[in-house]
Amino acid sequence: MGLLRVIMPPKLQLLALLAFAVAMFFLENQIQKLEESRGKLERAIARHEVREIEQRHTQDGLREREAAAAALTNSEDDLVIIYNRVPKTASTSFTNIAYDLCGKNRYHVLHINTTKNNPVMSIQDQVRFVKNVTEWREMKPAFYHGHVSFLDFTKFGVKRKPIYINLIRDPIERLVSYYYFLRFGDDYRPGLRRRKQGDKKTFDECVSAGGSDCAPEKLWLQIPFFCGHYSECWNVGSQWALEQAKYNLVNEYMLVGVTEELEDFVMMLEAALPRFFRGATELYKTGKKSHLRRTSEKKPPTKESIAKLQQSAIWKMENDFYEFALEQFQFVRAHAVREKDGELYLLAQNFFYEKIYPKN
Repeated sequence: MGLLRVIMPPKLQLLALLAFAVAMFFLENQIQKLEESRGKLERAIARHEVREIEQRHTQDGLREREAAAAALTNSEDDLVIIYNRVPKTASTSFTNIAYDLCGKNRYHVLHINTTKNNPVMSIQDQVRFVKNVTEWREMKPAFYHGHVSFLDFTKFGVKRKPIYINLIRDPIERLVSYYYFLRFGDDYRPGLRRRKQGDKKTFDECVSAGGSDCAPEKLWLQIPFFCGHYSECWNVGSQWALEQAKYNLVNEYMLVGVTEELEDFVMMLEAALPRFFRGATELYKTGKKSHLRRTSEKKPPTKESIAKLQQSAIWKMENDFYEFALEQFQFVRAHAVREKDGELYLLAQNFFYEKIYPKN
Protein backbone atom coordinates (compact mmCIF):
# COMPACT_ATOMS: atom_id res chain seq x y z
CA MET A 1 0.00 0.00 0.00
CA GLY A 2 2.92 2.26 0.66
CA LEU A 3 4.01 1.74 -2.92
CA LEU A 4 0.45 2.52 -4.15
CA ARG A 5 0.49 5.76 -2.18
CA VAL A 6 3.77 6.70 -3.85
CA ILE A 7 2.82 5.76 -7.37
CA MET A 8 -1.04 6.13 -7.50
CA PRO A 9 -2.96 9.33 -6.97
CA PRO A 10 -5.33 9.46 -3.96
CA LYS A 11 -8.48 9.01 -6.06
CA LEU A 12 -7.19 5.86 -7.63
CA GLN A 13 -6.09 4.55 -4.25
CA LEU A 14 -9.66 5.05 -2.98
CA LEU A 15 -11.08 3.24 -6.00
CA ALA A 16 -8.64 0.37 -5.46
CA LEU A 17 -9.66 0.08 -1.85
CA LEU A 18 -13.36 0.03 -2.81
CA ALA A 19 -12.69 -2.63 -5.46
CA PHE A 20 -10.79 -4.72 -2.92
CA ALA A 21 -13.63 -4.40 -0.40
CA VAL A 22 -16.23 -5.39 -3.02
CA ALA A 23 -14.13 -8.38 -4.03
CA MET A 24 -13.78 -9.50 -0.44
CA PHE A 25 -17.53 -9.11 0.13
CA PHE A 26 -18.23 -11.10 -3.05
CA LEU A 27 -15.84 -13.84 -1.98
CA GLU A 28 -17.33 -14.03 1.51
CA ASN A 29 -20.81 -14.23 -0.02
CA GLN A 30 -19.74 -17.03 -2.35
CA ILE A 31 -18.08 -18.88 0.51
CA GLN A 32 -21.29 -18.57 2.55
CA LYS A 33 -23.33 -19.92 -0.37
CA LEU A 34 -20.89 -22.79 -0.75
CA GLU A 35 -21.20 -23.55 2.97
CA GLU A 36 -25.00 -23.53 2.65
CA SER A 37 -24.82 -25.79 -0.40
CA ARG A 38 -22.46 -28.13 1.41
CA GLY A 39 -24.88 -28.24 4.36
CA LYS A 40 -27.78 -29.05 2.03
CA LEU A 41 -25.70 -31.71 0.30
CA GLU A 42 -24.71 -33.27 3.61
CA ARG A 43 -28.35 -33.28 4.75
CA ALA A 44 -29.42 -34.82 1.44
CA ILE A 45 -26.73 -37.48 1.76
CA ALA A 46 -27.81 -38.18 5.33
CA ARG A 47 -31.47 -38.52 4.27
CA HIS A 48 -30.43 -40.84 1.46
CA GLU A 49 -28.41 -42.96 3.86
CA VAL A 50 -31.37 -43.12 6.25
CA ARG A 51 -33.64 -44.19 3.40
CA GLU A 52 -31.14 -46.84 2.37
CA ILE A 53 -30.94 -48.15 5.93
CA GLU A 54 -34.74 -48.18 6.19
CA GLN A 55 -35.00 -49.97 2.86
CA ARG A 56 -32.42 -52.52 3.96
CA HIS A 57 -34.31 -53.07 7.20
CA THR A 58 -37.56 -53.38 5.27
CA GLN A 59 -35.99 -55.78 2.80
CA ASP A 60 -34.33 -57.74 5.61
CA GLY A 61 -37.64 -57.90 7.46
CA LEU A 62 -39.40 -59.00 4.28
CA ARG A 63 -36.75 -61.63 3.65
CA GLU A 64 -37.02 -62.76 7.26
CA ARG A 65 -40.81 -63.01 6.96
CA GLU A 66 -40.49 -64.82 3.64
CA ALA A 67 -37.88 -67.13 5.13
CA ALA A 68 -40.11 -67.75 8.15
CA ALA A 69 -43.07 -68.45 5.89
CA ALA A 70 -40.94 -70.74 3.74
CA ALA A 71 -39.63 -72.49 6.84
CA LEU A 72 -43.19 -73.00 8.04
CA THR A 73 -44.21 -74.35 4.65
CA ASN A 74 -41.13 -76.55 4.50
CA SER A 75 -41.81 -77.69 8.04
CA GLU A 76 -45.37 -78.68 7.16
CA ASP A 77 -44.23 -80.32 3.94
CA ASP A 78 -41.65 -82.31 5.90
CA LEU A 79 -44.25 -83.89 8.19
CA VAL A 80 -44.52 -87.66 8.46
CA ILE A 81 -47.32 -89.46 10.30
CA ILE A 82 -47.09 -93.13 11.25
CA TYR A 83 -50.31 -94.93 12.07
CA ASN A 84 -49.19 -98.35 13.33
CA ARG A 85 -52.70 -99.68 13.23
CA VAL A 86 -53.91 -102.41 15.55
CA PRO A 87 -56.04 -105.01 13.69
CA LYS A 88 -59.83 -104.73 14.07
CA THR A 89 -59.93 -101.30 15.68
CA ALA A 90 -61.65 -99.54 12.73
CA SER A 91 -58.20 -99.08 11.24
CA THR A 92 -59.31 -99.63 7.63
CA SER A 93 -62.24 -97.25 8.08
CA PHE A 94 -59.95 -94.54 9.38
CA THR A 95 -57.21 -95.17 6.83
CA ASN A 96 -59.69 -94.79 3.99
CA ILE A 97 -60.36 -91.25 5.20
CA ALA A 98 -56.66 -90.53 4.73
CA TYR A 99 -56.81 -92.02 1.23
CA ASP A 100 -59.89 -89.94 0.37
CA LEU A 101 -58.14 -86.71 1.41
CA CYS A 102 -54.57 -87.26 0.16
CA GLY A 103 -55.15 -85.82 -3.33
CA LYS A 104 -57.01 -82.77 -2.09
CA ASN A 105 -54.61 -82.03 0.76
CA ARG A 106 -51.47 -82.92 -1.23
CA TYR A 107 -49.73 -85.66 0.73
CA HIS A 108 -48.80 -89.29 0.12
CA VAL A 109 -50.30 -92.38 1.75
CA LEU A 110 -48.12 -95.47 1.97
CA HIS A 111 -49.10 -98.90 3.26
CA ILE A 112 -46.42 -100.77 5.22
CA ASN A 113 -47.00 -104.34 4.04
CA THR A 114 -44.97 -106.75 6.18
CA THR A 115 -44.54 -110.44 5.33
CA LYS A 116 -47.38 -112.47 6.88
CA ASN A 117 -48.45 -109.29 8.71
CA ASN A 118 -45.57 -109.76 11.15
CA PRO A 119 -45.64 -106.69 13.46
CA VAL A 120 -41.97 -107.08 14.45
CA MET A 121 -39.30 -105.99 11.95
CA SER A 122 -35.79 -107.40 11.76
CA ILE A 123 -33.03 -105.02 12.83
CA GLN A 124 -31.97 -104.51 9.20
CA ASP A 125 -35.55 -103.74 8.18
CA GLN A 126 -35.84 -101.30 11.06
CA VAL A 127 -32.81 -99.41 9.71
CA ARG A 128 -34.23 -99.46 6.17
CA PHE A 129 -37.63 -98.29 7.35
CA VAL A 130 -36.22 -95.42 9.43
CA LYS A 131 -34.05 -94.34 6.50
CA ASN A 132 -37.02 -94.42 4.11
CA VAL A 133 -39.31 -92.48 6.41
CA THR A 134 -36.78 -89.76 7.19
CA GLU A 135 -34.99 -89.40 3.82
CA TRP A 136 -37.59 -90.23 1.16
CA ARG A 137 -38.28 -86.56 0.38
CA GLU A 138 -40.28 -87.25 -2.77
CA MET A 139 -42.94 -88.86 -0.60
CA LYS A 140 -43.21 -86.06 1.97
CA PRO A 141 -45.52 -85.06 3.51
CA ALA A 142 -46.42 -88.69 4.15
CA PHE A 143 -48.96 -90.82 6.00
CA TYR A 144 -47.62 -94.34 6.65
CA HIS A 145 -49.92 -97.05 7.93
CA GLY A 146 -49.56 -100.73 8.65
CA HIS A 147 -49.83 -103.48 11.26
CA VAL A 148 -46.40 -102.75 12.77
CA SER A 149 -45.53 -102.36 16.43
CA PHE A 150 -44.14 -99.07 17.70
CA LEU A 151 -40.58 -98.30 16.62
CA ASP A 152 -38.44 -95.82 18.58
CA PHE A 153 -36.75 -93.60 15.99
CA THR A 154 -34.43 -91.97 18.54
CA LYS A 155 -32.40 -95.18 18.71
CA PHE A 156 -31.32 -94.56 15.12
CA GLY A 157 -30.03 -91.02 15.66
CA VAL A 158 -32.63 -89.18 13.59
CA LYS A 159 -33.05 -85.45 14.19
CA ARG A 160 -36.79 -85.29 13.60
CA LYS A 161 -39.10 -88.07 14.66
CA PRO A 162 -42.37 -88.87 12.87
CA ILE A 163 -45.72 -88.19 14.50
CA TYR A 164 -47.35 -91.35 15.85
CA ILE A 165 -51.12 -91.74 16.09
CA ASN A 166 -53.30 -94.78 16.76
CA LEU A 167 -56.70 -96.21 17.68
CA ILE A 168 -57.50 -98.89 20.23
CA ARG A 169 -60.66 -100.78 21.11
CA ASP A 170 -62.30 -102.63 23.97
CA PRO A 171 -60.16 -105.81 24.04
CA ILE A 172 -63.02 -108.33 24.02
CA GLU A 173 -64.91 -106.50 21.29
CA ARG A 174 -61.73 -106.40 19.23
CA LEU A 175 -61.15 -110.15 19.69
CA VAL A 176 -64.76 -110.98 18.78
CA SER A 177 -64.51 -108.86 15.64
CA TYR A 178 -61.24 -110.51 14.64
CA TYR A 179 -62.67 -113.98 15.30
CA TYR A 180 -65.55 -113.48 12.87
CA PHE A 181 -63.39 -111.55 10.39
CA LEU A 182 -61.15 -114.61 9.95
CA ARG A 183 -64.23 -116.69 9.10
CA PHE A 184 -66.56 -114.38 7.19
CA GLY A 185 -64.51 -111.37 6.12
CA ASP A 186 -66.21 -108.00 5.84
CA ASP A 187 -68.17 -105.78 3.46
CA TYR A 188 -64.96 -104.08 2.27
CA ARG A 189 -63.67 -107.06 0.23
CA PRO A 190 -66.50 -109.59 0.47
CA GLY A 191 -65.12 -111.95 -2.17
CA LEU A 192 -61.74 -112.48 -0.52
CA ARG A 193 -61.29 -115.93 1.00
CA ARG A 194 -60.32 -115.75 4.69
CA ARG A 195 -58.03 -118.06 6.63
CA LYS A 196 -60.79 -119.67 8.73
CA GLN A 197 -63.49 -119.58 6.07
CA GLY A 198 -65.87 -122.51 6.43
CA ASP A 199 -65.61 -122.70 10.21
CA LYS A 200 -69.16 -121.98 11.38
CA LYS A 201 -68.46 -122.21 15.09
CA THR A 202 -69.65 -119.12 16.98
CA PHE A 203 -67.43 -117.21 19.38
CA ASP A 204 -69.53 -118.45 22.31
CA GLU A 205 -69.10 -122.04 21.19
CA CYS A 206 -65.36 -121.46 20.89
CA VAL A 207 -65.16 -120.05 24.44
CA SER A 208 -67.27 -122.88 25.81
CA ALA A 209 -65.03 -125.47 24.13
CA GLY A 210 -61.81 -123.73 25.20
CA GLY A 211 -60.75 -123.13 21.60
CA SER A 212 -57.41 -121.50 20.76
CA ASP A 213 -58.88 -118.75 18.55
CA CYS A 214 -60.80 -117.28 21.50
CA ALA A 215 -58.29 -118.03 24.24
CA PRO A 216 -57.28 -115.19 26.59
CA GLU A 217 -53.79 -115.21 25.04
CA LYS A 218 -55.37 -113.87 21.83
CA LEU A 219 -56.28 -110.71 23.73
CA TRP A 220 -52.57 -109.85 24.06
CA LEU A 221 -52.15 -107.51 21.09
CA GLN A 222 -52.75 -103.86 21.85
CA ILE A 223 -50.16 -103.79 24.63
CA PRO A 224 -47.32 -105.21 22.49
CA PHE A 225 -48.26 -102.95 19.55
CA PHE A 226 -47.66 -99.93 21.76
CA CYS A 227 -44.77 -101.48 23.69
CA GLY A 228 -42.72 -101.99 20.55
CA HIS A 229 -39.76 -103.98 19.29
CA TYR A 230 -38.52 -105.35 22.61
CA SER A 231 -38.65 -109.07 23.35
CA GLU A 232 -40.44 -108.51 26.65
CA CYS A 233 -43.29 -106.74 24.81
CA TRP A 234 -44.34 -110.04 23.29
CA ASN A 235 -44.18 -112.10 26.48
CA VAL A 236 -47.86 -112.61 27.17
CA GLY A 237 -48.85 -111.16 30.52
CA SER A 238 -45.68 -109.10 31.05
CA GLN A 239 -46.18 -106.29 33.55
CA TRP A 240 -43.12 -104.53 32.12
CA ALA A 241 -44.73 -104.56 28.66
CA LEU A 242 -47.90 -102.97 30.07
CA GLU A 243 -45.96 -100.16 31.73
CA GLN A 244 -43.84 -99.58 28.62
CA ALA A 245 -46.97 -99.43 26.46
CA LYS A 246 -48.46 -96.81 28.78
CA TYR A 247 -45.23 -94.82 28.72
CA ASN A 248 -45.10 -94.85 24.93
CA LEU A 249 -48.77 -93.90 24.60
CA VAL A 250 -48.25 -90.78 26.72
CA ASN A 251 -44.78 -89.78 25.52
CA GLU A 252 -44.50 -90.97 21.92
CA TYR A 253 -48.01 -90.62 20.47
CA MET A 254 -49.53 -87.28 19.60
CA LEU A 255 -53.05 -88.70 19.86
CA VAL A 256 -54.55 -92.13 20.53
CA GLY A 257 -58.28 -92.46 20.00
CA VAL A 258 -60.77 -95.22 20.71
CA THR A 259 -62.86 -97.03 18.13
CA GLU A 260 -66.04 -96.31 20.05
CA GLU A 261 -65.48 -92.53 19.63
CA LEU A 262 -64.00 -92.42 16.16
CA GLU A 263 -65.70 -89.17 15.11
CA ASP A 264 -64.17 -87.30 18.04
CA PHE A 265 -60.75 -88.71 17.09
CA VAL A 266 -61.16 -87.53 13.49
CA MET A 267 -62.28 -84.07 14.59
CA MET A 268 -59.32 -83.56 16.91
CA LEU A 269 -56.88 -84.72 14.24
CA GLU A 270 -58.34 -82.22 11.79
CA ALA A 271 -57.86 -79.44 14.35
CA ALA A 272 -54.31 -80.49 15.25
CA LEU A 273 -53.03 -81.57 11.81
CA PRO A 274 -55.03 -79.69 9.14
CA ARG A 275 -52.21 -80.22 6.62
CA PHE A 276 -53.40 -83.84 6.45
CA PHE A 277 -56.93 -83.94 7.82
CA ARG A 278 -58.59 -80.77 6.53
CA GLY A 279 -62.12 -81.81 5.59
CA ALA A 280 -61.97 -85.13 7.46
CA THR A 281 -64.82 -84.40 9.87
CA GLU A 282 -67.18 -83.33 7.11
CA LEU A 283 -66.20 -86.39 5.09
CA TYR A 284 -66.88 -88.65 8.05
CA LYS A 285 -70.27 -87.05 8.77
CA THR A 286 -71.69 -86.49 5.30
CA GLY A 287 -69.62 -88.58 2.91
CA LYS A 288 -70.83 -91.68 1.15
CA LYS A 289 -69.48 -93.73 4.05
CA SER A 290 -67.10 -95.50 1.68
CA HIS A 291 -64.60 -95.40 4.54
CA LEU A 292 -66.76 -97.54 6.81
CA ARG A 293 -66.01 -101.25 7.12
CA ARG A 294 -68.03 -103.85 9.01
CA THR A 295 -67.23 -107.47 9.82
CA SER A 296 -69.80 -109.89 8.38
CA GLU A 297 -71.86 -112.39 10.40
CA LYS A 298 -70.60 -111.02 13.71
CA LYS A 299 -72.65 -112.13 16.71
CA PRO A 300 -72.24 -110.43 20.08
CA PRO A 301 -70.94 -112.77 22.80
CA THR A 302 -73.07 -113.81 25.75
CA LYS A 303 -72.51 -112.49 29.26
CA GLU A 304 -71.18 -115.92 30.21
CA SER A 305 -68.49 -115.83 27.52
CA ILE A 306 -67.49 -112.29 28.50
CA ALA A 307 -67.34 -113.22 32.19
CA LYS A 308 -65.13 -116.22 31.44
CA LEU A 309 -62.63 -114.09 29.52
CA GLN A 310 -62.69 -111.42 32.21
CA GLN A 311 -61.41 -113.90 34.74
CA SER A 312 -58.12 -114.00 32.87
CA ALA A 313 -55.12 -111.98 34.10
CA ILE A 314 -54.38 -111.19 30.44
CA TRP A 315 -57.78 -109.56 29.96
CA LYS A 316 -57.27 -107.53 33.14
CA MET A 317 -53.97 -106.19 31.79
CA GLU A 318 -55.28 -105.46 28.30
CA ASN A 319 -58.38 -103.84 29.80
CA ASP A 320 -56.18 -101.81 32.14
CA PHE A 321 -54.31 -100.49 29.12
CA TYR A 322 -57.55 -99.77 27.26
CA GLU A 323 -59.01 -97.88 30.24
CA PHE A 324 -55.75 -95.93 30.57
CA ALA A 325 -55.88 -94.95 26.88
CA LEU A 326 -59.58 -94.09 27.11
CA GLU A 327 -59.01 -91.84 30.12
CA GLN A 328 -56.17 -90.05 28.36
CA PHE A 329 -58.24 -89.60 25.20
CA GLN A 330 -61.20 -88.22 27.14
CA PHE A 331 -58.88 -85.84 28.98
CA VAL A 332 -57.52 -84.50 25.69
CA ARG A 333 -61.03 -84.29 24.22
CA ALA A 334 -62.38 -82.41 27.25
CA HIS A 335 -59.84 -79.67 26.59
CA ALA A 336 -60.49 -79.55 22.85
CA VAL A 337 -64.18 -80.26 22.15
CA ARG A 338 -67.59 -79.28 23.47
CA GLU A 339 -70.97 -80.84 22.73
CA LYS A 340 -74.07 -78.72 22.08
CA ASP A 341 -77.46 -80.02 20.91
CA GLY A 342 -75.91 -83.35 20.04
CA GLU A 343 -73.20 -81.76 17.87
CA LEU A 344 -69.48 -81.57 18.61
CA TYR A 345 -67.66 -78.23 18.40
CA LEU A 346 -63.96 -77.48 18.64
CA LEU A 347 -62.96 -74.91 21.23
CA ALA A 348 -61.46 -71.66 19.97
CA GLN A 349 -57.85 -70.73 20.69
CA ASN A 350 -57.57 -70.15 24.41
CA PHE A 351 -54.20 -68.40 24.74
CA PHE A 352 -52.56 -65.21 23.50
CA TYR A 353 -49.26 -63.35 23.87
CA GLU A 354 -48.63 -60.12 25.78
CA LYS A 355 -45.83 -58.08 27.42
CA ILE A 356 -43.59 -58.64 24.42
CA TYR A 357 -40.13 -57.04 24.80
CA PRO A 358 -38.02 -55.35 23.59
CA LYS A 359 -40.35 -52.83 22.01
CA ASN A 360 -39.48 -51.92 18.42
